[in-house]
Amino acid sequence: MSGGARLAICATLATFLASCALLPLVDRSTWLLQIAILLVIQASVGALARRVPLARPLTVAAQALVSLLLLTLLFARDQAIAVFLPGPEAFRHFGLLLQAGGEDVGRYAIPAPLTDGIRLMLVGGALVIGLFVDALAVTFRSAAPAGLPLLALYSVAAGLSEGGADWLWFLLAAGGYLLLLLAEGRDRLSQWGRVFGGAGGRAPGAATPVQEGGRGALAPVRTGRRIGAVALGLALVVPLTLPALDGGILGPSGSGVRGGAGGGGTISAVNPLVSLQNSLNQPEDRQVMSYRTDADQTSDMYLRIVALDEFDGTTWRPSVRSIDDVPSTLPDPPGLGADVRRTQVRTTISAADWYAQDWLPMPYPATQVGIDGRWRFERVGRTLVGDHGQTTRGKTYTVDSLIVRPTPQQLAEADTPPGGMVREFTKVPASLPDVVRTTALKVTEGASNNYERAVKLQDYFAVSGGFTYNTEVRAGSGSAAIARFLQQKEGFCVHFSFSMAAMARTLGIPARVAVGFTPGVPAGGGKYSVGLRDAHAWPELYFEGIGWTRFEPTPNRGTAPDYTVENNPEGSPSNPAAPSDSASAAPSAPEPSTSESCSMAQRKEGSCGSAAPAVVGGSPDDGPPVGTIAGVSLIALLVIGVPLLPMLWRRRVRAVRLGPAGRTDSDAAGRTLAAWREVTDTAWDHGIGPDDSQTPRTAAARIVRIGELEPTAADSVHRVAAAVEQVLYAPRPRPASGLGEDVRRVHDDLHAKSSRSTRLRATFAPRSAVRVVWATARRWEAFTLSVRGRLTRPTRQEG
Repeated sequence: MSGGARLAICATLATFLASCALLPLVDRSTWLLQIAILLVIQASVGALARRVPLARPLTVAAQALVSLLLLTLLFARDQAIAVFLPGPEAFRHFGLLLQAGGEDVGRYAIPAPLTDGIRLMLVGGALVIGLFVDALAVTFRSAAPAGLPLLALYSVAAGLSEGGADWLWFLLAAGGYLLLLLAEGRDRLSQWGRVFGGAGGRAPGAATPVQEGGRGALAPVRTGRRIGAVALGLALVVPLTLPALDGGILGPSGSGVRGGAGGGGTISAVNPLVSLQNSLNQPEDRQVMSYRTDADQTSDMYLRIVALDEFDGTTWRPSVRSIDDVPSTLPDPPGLGADVRRTQVRTTISAADWYAQDWLPMPYPATQVGIDGRWRFERVGRTLVGDHGQTTRGKTYTVDSLIVRPTPQQLAEADTPPGGMVREFTKVPASLPDVVRTTALKVTEGASNNYERAVKLQDYFAVSGGFTYNTEVRAGSGSAAIARFLQQKEGFCVHFSFSMAAMARTLGIPARVAVGFTPGVPAGGGKYSVGLRDAHAWPELYFEGIGWTRFEPTPNRGTAPDYTVENNPEGSPSNPAAPSDSASAAPSAPEPSTSESCSMAQRKEGSCGSAAPAVVGGSPDDGPPVGTIAGVSLIALLVIGVPLLPMLWRRRVRAVRLGPAGRTDSDAAGRTLAAWREVTDTAWDHGIGPDDSQTPRTAAARIVRIGELEPTAADSVHRVAAAVEQVLYAPRPRPASGLGEDVRRVHDDLHAKSSRSTRLRATFAPRSAVRVVWATARRWEAFTLSVRGRLTRPTRQEG
């Protein structure tokens, strides 16, 4: 096997192995077989183009063209011209698919369903990476930079995946890259000529010839393999031995848990708000979870995920805290006094099979949790976090929790919080603009206690401040975003909750931000449904004797707590639109919406009715069968390749004729005759037909006269003719040098002097290509004569 073929195989294999890292991102793997087929076809086109040979840019262009045709066949055959030729409609369809794919990526949790848009992003992306890798490593013979596109492909997969088998994908991607480097090293080594070393039985300094695949190259190649294996092993082992690296590139994504599986460990500080705005803006309100509860009313059934209690001026995030095993009964909520009225409720929650959250959504404050799997407990935030890849996907669990109902008087008479609580939860960064504190003082002017200040802040945002709820506003949680929000007065729950918590802290009130879901809507049969658009953030303020207390500053979202609303009858919801058991028990239920009547499988496939624009022409399946892909791909290659065969043959013949000269006299004579044949064929391609009855000298004069060659090109023709006469007639011919340059000079001059139509015909339909037909006819005639002679040969008689 040649070095180029080995490099092409290793480049294709490296891209395929790196593409395997994308497997955890979608729920089906049939696209990987499509990638394998397309990468092989792409590499084959490159090998054929290099064999011709084509110029390097033309080789890459040919591969890109064939890749585009194959993608058209797979994804836009209904909009294409003759099934695989892309036209304006096909490109428009590609744009729609990519747009839909981008929306699907933001809409679905991992693993996402294999929609046409996501499949185009996977297959097309891998094919583009494969083109870059093949061009760098094989066409331009530089395998080391080919690691950059491979790294980009792996990084995308590693950044989106949720841990688990990350080490396996790293091994595959790294192994493919090492194979590519070794293949290039072996190819370079075979061109050095000799490797000097102390081979067994040889004198020091003796030389061992190195040939392609020979024994001389085995020792360096074997050494390279050992170095690669050691480097790969170090890349895997070293990060695991350094806790500060958190597992290196093999560490789990998401929040995860650091530490051992015993009673210790920490929870990492990861911001869970990255997808909150995206969830609120989804065109389809997909169901995240459903629940049943024995609570009298559900207005206070906020499903809390995590508390963000650290504000560094850039964002709010959960602090890095120690975690423990989940106790059978959770400890009492901090700060809750015995005289505060409370109700114990039980809630059974079922998470959707696509919803993979590291933190466990549950009512606050929970007192007992019944769930299987690997979960850990963080005491300060009273949250449960998945241990090393554990998520909520498809989980059903039971939570016992308290509905705490303090009175305004109890909140107003709350004692001063402990010093540690005040120091930790009233910290504000030095970058916080002064407008935050001055606005807080102005809004709460006249308040006599922290409770009144908190209510005034809530009313300022929700009622009297002139704020507008808008989920399209640019998200931001830092100091500048809070100041901008106070000035523009437009935002969504992130802006309202972060701003109120920051302002409360400037007033000395311990505050943090909770993230989770509002109570959802009745779904019939005593069940409630929580969708993506129920995602929410709200502030929690601490009052000694009551504990962490929810407030609702966001207008048109959730419900304001009873203890913050004046003249509210006890036990009635503060928002008439809030769901309650009585509403769900009404005898006449409304017609189910499209979202409610869809099955979960339909929701996951995205086939439920929604406001999302549909992509026309796409099919919900995984595309055509593999046999159809291979067959149509072969037809496409034939349709494209057959018209180009004369050009490819002509380029190949020219490269062979003008190749390096041989060392013997017979080789030199053959090269001279081949150069003369190339001159006459070049002239033929440009309209000057051959005349075998003429001598080389008269034929050269004829070419110069008809072609109107410049003096330099004319001298080149005559030099080649003189060399041919030397070979044919001289007793001891003298080999001529520089014939290849002479032939190229003649070609360039004839090409420049010809018309555009002549140049195009000389390139794509050269007249000299008829020699292939003549040669085939001669071989066929010789074959038929041979067969006829064997059939008519008289058999030998035995005497």
